[in-house]
Amino acid sequence: MAIDVLLGLQWGDEGKGKIVDFLAPQYDIVCRFQGGPNAGHTIIIGGEKHVLHTIPSGIFRPDCDNVIGNGVVIDPITFQREIKGLTAAGLSTTDNLVISRKAHLILPTHRMLDAASEAMKGEKKIGSTLRGIGPTYMDKTGRNGLRVGDVMQSGFRQKYNELKEKHLGLLQIYPQIEFDLESEEKAWFDALESLRSFEHIDCEYYLNDAVKAGKKILAEGAQGTMLDIDFGTYPYVTSSNTTTAGVCTGLGVAPHHIGKVIGITKAYCTRVGSGPFPTEMEGPVADQLRKAGAEFGATTGRPRRCGWIDIPQLRYSAMINGLTHLVVTKIDVLNEFDEVAMAVSYASNGVEVDRLPYDLTQTELTPIYQSYPGWKASTDGVTKRSELPEALEAYISEMESMLDQKIYLLSTGPERSELVEF
Repeated sequence: MAIDVLLGLQWGDEGKGKIVDFLAPQYDIVCRFQGGPNAGHTIIIGGEKHVLHTIPSGIFRPDCDNVIGNGVVIDPITFQREIKGLTAAGLSTTDNLVISRKAHLILPTHRMLDAASEAMKGEKKIGSTLRGIGPTYMDKTGRNGLRVGDVMQSGFRQKYNELKEKHLGLLQIYPQIEFDLESEEKAWFDALESLRSFEHIDCEYYLNDAVKAGKKILAEGAQGTMLDIDFGTYPYVTSSNTTTAGVCTGLGVAPHHIGKVIGITKAYCTRVGSGPFPTEMEGPVADQLRKAGAEFGATTGRPRRCGWIDIPQLRYSAMINGLTHLVVTKIDVLNEFDEVAMAVSYASNGVEVDRLPYDLTQTELTPIYQSYPGWKASTDGVTKRSELPEALEAYISEMESMLDQKIYLLSTGPERSELVEF
């Protein structure tokens, strides 16, 4: 049985949580394969909003097992907070959530380093979520990180102290910041008890055994393709591989096990933090998008930068990921616009181009837009494609043509039930 993949095609915040929650009943196992608490996957059920940072979005489906893979970095404090939130919502997580022993741990001093490093960069800051993600992945590749499996070993406290001392030494090169390390450490060690209470697994054996047994598996990505450490808008990227390739290293499965690749794009574009964003707009249209789409970060609360959908960028993401199924979310956000647009190419140094350059930070791109009439109609209650307003049908048909990809699902509202299957 193949492992299907669901990931973001833009800069994150595409609505992955809702789509995973919708698809989860079709799967036996849902796995997070990279990222950490910098993710914010929002799911709205019966008007109640839930935001997941580390736990897979299949957790709301009791018949679905959930795996936090080895490619994820875990902050025990955030993890404990999520568990408490789910418990308060009436969910039991002890029977359908397991954690890879090889997943790395975010220490309080990782967060301290993250904040100090960002503070030193001043205007050149990359827009980090300050969750300690980057420093944790640096320790992972530097071969001195702490992993979930270490918390069950007798020498864990010594390993912790050695890594902490290394971080305190590094902090000497940065400006001082306000950070109550003693208080954060106490909360961190208290939260470890919650982490210890869950089953820890050898993820690679667990999932390969599941594949052999014919289980249906969905790999859930965090962030988006344009934040990939190799193929995103470097250096304004995250510290992990957010693309299909990251599934193999983030879960311990071979490439030939990959099946469907389900990519998600908003009907427009957003980005949080610093970095290149070719279709970014300012002014009334951007403000209308931000207000209608409630575009504020689920993790940071920061207002998102907004712009029209970027077709060359989406073609790039589809190529990198081997896209097989396209999902378009938040189409309802465009319901009240008189006119909508797509960037179909760019102007660069007087030449029209349709490919992303090596370095977007050094290359000025001016989007070339194609405009379309708005549909000025509600999408509430739409259950099939034939019920869509005529102008909306024309708009998404044009998108399909430009991307050479049929739409698989269209999200018409925030609730889990507000989806049209094509």
